[in-house]
Amino acid sequence: MRILSIVLMLGLFLGLASCGSSKFGTYRGPEVTRVLVYKADRKMYLMHHEKVLKSYDISLGFAPVGHKQFEGDGKTPEGTYRIDRRNPNSEFHLSVGISYPNTNDVAFAASQGKSAGGDIFIHGYPERFKKAPVPDWTAGCIAVKDKEIEEIYAMVRDGAIVTIYP
Repeated sequence: MRILSIVLMLGLFLGLASCGSSKFGTYRGPEVTRVLVYKADRKMYLMHHEKVLKSYDISLGFAPVGHKQFEGDGKTPEGTYRIDRRNPNSEFHLSVGISYPNTNDVAFAASQGKSAGGDIFIHGYPERFKKAPVPDWTAGCIAVKDKEIEEIYAMVRDGAIVTIYP
């Protein structure tokens, strides 16, 4: 009986010890009604109507000036999109997808005989950039620190509006 008690106590201890190490947080605050991204300022804001809930410093695509037009151009899109998916197993810690390209983006790229690209996310850092992050290194995504993407992943729901300004 004593061995069973020790095993149960050990199991309980290990279970509780692992509770704080999950990258999946919970959020019970005001709803994030929209996400605002200001590329020139390298800032992102999670908003509840007109109130800023959180702000973040961001990194952008490796060629950040201008709207993303084609796959591989290194630009971060500009305009209004939605959060449309999430990836808990991202190479970039966690990620939430942005609904780029929209029909206008696809039509413009097609008119030029090119692909608009896709897979634009708000995400954390891959292992290769964690020790010496460089500014504006993504292929067109918006990058934040890993602890920050954990907050964003918990706070922002699918369907939230994302507006990205120059």
